[in-house]
Amino acid sequence: MKIHMISLGCDKNRVDSEKLLSELLGKYEGAEITDDPEDADLCVINTCSFIGPAKEESINTIIEMGELKKTAHLQKLIVAGCLVERYRDEIRKELPEVDEVIGVSDYVDKLDVQLRRVAEADSYTAYLKIAEGCDKYCTYCIIPKLRGHYRSVPMEHLLEEAKNLAENGTKELILVAQETTLYGTDLYGRKALPELLNRLSEIDGIEWIRILYCYPEEITEELVDVIRDNPKVLHYLDIPIQHASDMILQNMHRKTRETEIREKIRLLRERIPDIALRTTLITGFPGETEEDFEILKQFVQDERFDRLGVFPYSKEEGTVAATMKPQVPERVKLRRQDEIMQLQQTIAFEKEREQIGRDLPVLVTGYDPDSNAYICRSYMDAPDIDSVVYVSAGKHHNKMSGDMIRCHVTDTDGYDLIAEII
Repeated sequence: MKIHMISLGCDKNRVDSEKLLSELLGKYEGAEITDDPEDADLCVINTCSFIGPAKEESINTIIEMGELKKTAHLQKLIVAGCLVERYRDEIRKELPEVDEVIGVSDYVDKLDVQLRRVAEADSYTAYLKIAEGCDKYCTYCIIPKLRGHYRSVPMEHLLEEAKNLAENGTKELILVAQETTLYGTDLYGRKALPELLNRLSEIDGIEWIRILYCYPEEITEELVDVIRDNPKVLHYLDIPIQHASDMILQNMHRKTRETEIREKIRLLRERIPDIALRTTLITGFPGETEEDFEILKQFVQDERFDRLGVFPYSKEEGTVAATMKPQVPERVKLRRQDEIMQLQQTIAFEKEREQIGRDLPVLVTGYDPDSNAYICRSYMDAPDIDSVVYVSAGKHHNKMSGDMIRCHVTDTDGYDLIAEII
């Protein structure tokens, strides 16, 4: 039995996929993993349905793999994840090529305390999902309906899982959840992320700990101090704020307003001067006026985020925002998205040039023969979403993916840095 896994959507899904794959390998004696779908007997697609483009990608992937059942020796197609949780009956009816459907509610709580998982090729970096679900109920978001209320994974399970990952070569742990900052409130009656960070840092082999998905209103001074003082916790924070107009934030059912967000950013930068801040924004939320958009543009200009992503609002059935009026025309959403990204590009390029002359520790993730350079990530760069550092390999190509090296930044190439090994 050869099994092919396709994991779509977020990095939380990726963790689920690795654990699902481990379960399947245990279920089918002698089974092995294949990266080639045409060589597979069984294909599992872990789907996403967060926004329209993600649903479309999931459906197209199902159809594509369904075609392989006609032309290759693929025997069984299993569809799992959020798309199933949302459209289980429709998938069964409209996609007969699917042999089995498994919704998030069928497996996620079981998987979250499962320590076994199949590491991907770049196992020196691993995601650690510390909680499931969400209780925020932002008006644009379907996640609470798909993944349920907020549930922290017990700390002892996370520590054991992290030890297993470290023993298998993981050097960088990336903490993920729908919201990491609330970790432990349901289990321990307090925000236990600072404690978790300190205990994870005690694990031999773990050198970097990166935190994603921190809601600004939940960032405490204790957490800021741990990020500042614990040498293994990277000076990097992902803070999804979505907007800066108080009216839009209120209609999104977000818990913060512009002044509070600015104050939290100021606190982080005062306590941790070299911190790299990432955020995500939504343009074209229902009722967003040109005035609201100008507030957002000014906010981006003022705060100068190191990393920033922008998404046009996606109208999702089953959410409160889908019923709000007026809905913003698609062309306006995209025009506003483009304006923010153009503004951010200028900021990002300036920020990158400020790094010239700096010495940085970086993680080697590959080698580019055309430029004779190692492809690396610094503490400022999360995998897949941020920039890279090209470090000249010189005459000796003796570094491997997963190695940690120190480099001196000499130049920039757009969003990326150019450096030499120290």
